[in-house]
Amino acid sequence: MRSLYRSHYVKEISGSMDGEEVTIAGWVHEVRDIGKIIFLLIRDHTGIAQVTAKRNFVSDEIMTSLSLQKESVIMVKGKVKQNKESRRGFEIIPEKVTNLNPLSAPIPFEVTGKVPADLDVRLDNRYIDLRRPEVSSIFNIESTVLCTFREMLLKENFQEIRTPSIVEAATEGGADLFSLSYFEQKAYLAQSPQLYKQLAVIGGMDRIFMIVPVFRAEKSNTIFHLNEITQMDVEIGFAGYEDAIELLKKVAEKTISDVADKNIDDLEILGTTLPKTSAVEATYSKVISKLNDNGIKIEFGEDLKREHEEEACRLLGDLLIIKEYPTSVRAFYSMPNEKDPELCNSFDLIYKGLEISSGAQRIHLPNLLISALKKKGLDPSSFDFYIDAFRKGAPPHAGWSIGLERFTMKLTGSKNIRECALFPRDRHRLKP
Repeated sequence: MRSLYRSHYVKEISGSMDGEEVTIAGWVHEVRDIGKIIFLLIRDHTGIAQVTAKRNFVSDEIMTSLSLQKESVIMVKGKVKQNKESRRGFEIIPEKVTNLNPLSAPIPFEVTGKVPADLDVRLDNRYIDLRRPEVSSIFNIESTVLCTFREMLLKENFQEIRTPSIVEAATEGGADLFSLSYFEQKAYLAQSPQLYKQLAVIGGMDRIFMIVPVFRAEKSNTIFHLNEITQMDVEIGFAGYEDAIELLKKVAEKTISDVADKNIDDLEILGTTLPKTSAVEATYSKVISKLNDNGIKIEFGEDLKREHEEEACRLLGDLLIIKEYPTSVRAFYSMPNEKDPELCNSFDLIYKGLEISSGAQRIHLPNLLISALKKKGLDPSSFDFYIDAFRKGAPPHAGWSIGLERFTMKLTGSKNIRECALFPRDRHRLKP
């Protein structure tokens, strides 16, 4: 799309456009002045192009205008010249160079990555960090994840909804909540849209999805946790947990496939490969048995830790769905298994050793729900509005959620989840 400042993005230009006039805009990535020739690399969010100016072939004014500091924001008008030695197969011979906003403050670190910067320094200056091609590639991939999720669910006749982020009580139990003053009442930031998406299904919205922020007040400093994350949620009315698992498998497999096909350049910049893969299912009991057979001691009834999930993926497959967990280690709303109530119709999706999704068939019977709350040490009276809804014609239903940042972390090979949040919020970070 043409604009006042550009006729093309870098990725839209090729050597076949030899002789054509273009205008590009972006930031100065590198400048090399070797006397008779100046090479300037200009970067926009789609790539980097080489601008080449030779003395006696361009005006002295243009040669002077190319002597710019790195990260200057500029516009270049010029002609495309095919050059097979250039990284993109062309260079641009400048006719006019405009500095759109001369730098008036130092850049805090080297955007080219030649001089490494600590993650905290980068996050303190995130708007600069986002200019780095590696960081840009992470969010290009994250955008593909979001698009694939939304497009797939719409094709499956799901309806997108929005749910509140401010709630009266814990949505999943536990104490890891951010409290706030809501006029004359005490309220909380939602840990999950769980209860509200169930209410939507009870209201007749059979097939729904949403992309929402959720908040966990966990005092954790690990590379896998944030205190504000984005969840991609699904809920299906008149469905059992196997129906939900089948949909989750389709979404996960298609997402991996789409990133592998659509983000080839981004994966190359990140130095990672992304083999397409098919999901494998295994019961919790089978996983426990497999781990014990391979020297990883774990008792039946224990919740799986990260080292268990990593080993399970190594033994069974990179994209692994573990189902039928013990009821004691799952959320109160997980439906007990008809054959064995000590197990429940719940599941997790583990990708490359990290849990990226959790789901279950929900309890839709009010008396059973009250019993489950009490077993978890929760007061049913705090969930009156929720329980009451199940007395008024609640259908069987199931659903799941995918953690966007965790999925992106594994797709991109990132080592820290903070890399996969645009402006991350953790225990110590509230800005920018």
